[in-house]
Amino acid sequence: MFIEIIKFLIYSILIVIISKYVLVKALRRLAENLNLSPRIVGNISGVATSIPELLTVTISSFRGLLGTSLYNIMSSNVINVVQYVISLVINKNHRIIKNKGIMFQMFLVILTIIIPIVLLKLENTINLIVVLILVTIYIILQLLSKRIHSTYLADEEKQIEQDEIEEEQKEKSKNKKTYVYILYIFVAGILLYVIGSALGSVLENLANIFGIAEFVLGILLGVITSIPEFITFFESQKHYKKNEGNSLLGVIEATNNLLTSNMLNLFIIQSIGILIYIWL
Repeated sequence: MFIEIIKFLIYSILIVIISKYVLVKALRRLAENLNLSPRIVGNISGVATSIPELLTVTISSFRGLLGTSLYNIMSSNVINVVQYVISLVINKNHRIIKNKGIMFQMFLVILTIIIPIVLLKLENTINLIVVLILVTIYIILQLLSKRIHSTYLADEEKQIEQDEIEEEQKEKSKNKKTYVYILYIFVAGILLYVIGSALGSVLENLANIFGIAEFVLGILLGVITSIPEFITFFESQKHYKKNEGNSLLGVIEATNNLLTSNMLNLFIIQSIGILIYIWL
């Protein structure tokens, strides 16, 4: 039993390390290298930091542990919000949350916490219709999020883009770095897949052989897979405060990271997990 617990911890830590030091950093550098806006960088970071959830949810579902995947997503989304708030407070950006655009986006984030609770109540009756509803809600919220951003936050980004028209001498070295970052992302994806598969075997052993409850495993996975989000929330605010002197841009990036991550976790990754569970 102790060997399985040690394996669980090692594989989980490896997922976090690869996500933090390879995948998330490479994606962020790639986005910055291509001069993307804080919103887009936040979205890319949100996708990157959701990869651990994708692995753990799909593997749990393949092993027949739907309850584990449901608790994983619910706990991940709740923990993401808590971490986001902590990062705002530590960076002294909590007042910025009163911005109308940020407030509307946080309302969407709250929905990504309420819906998983409903899914847990419906665990025994989940079917294909639930997946269709989740995907439909995802599309609607994505369109709403874009509208909110363009109405309340786009002007701030445009202003900073004008202030940031700097030297373009580094174009060649930038292009070379772009290919390197893409290679890092590819390698990180392979490593995460391999380690995720190993983690799935350990999960099955812990759940079936040693009788560890699915909700305990799900919450543990939620805690572990949420660490990369905390890193990116913190990094984005620190980056813009230090380099651009504009805290709002850091909060825009962190908020889009949070919203993208939570929406992907709930509406896309959870749907994949449900489909796998139904079809197996």
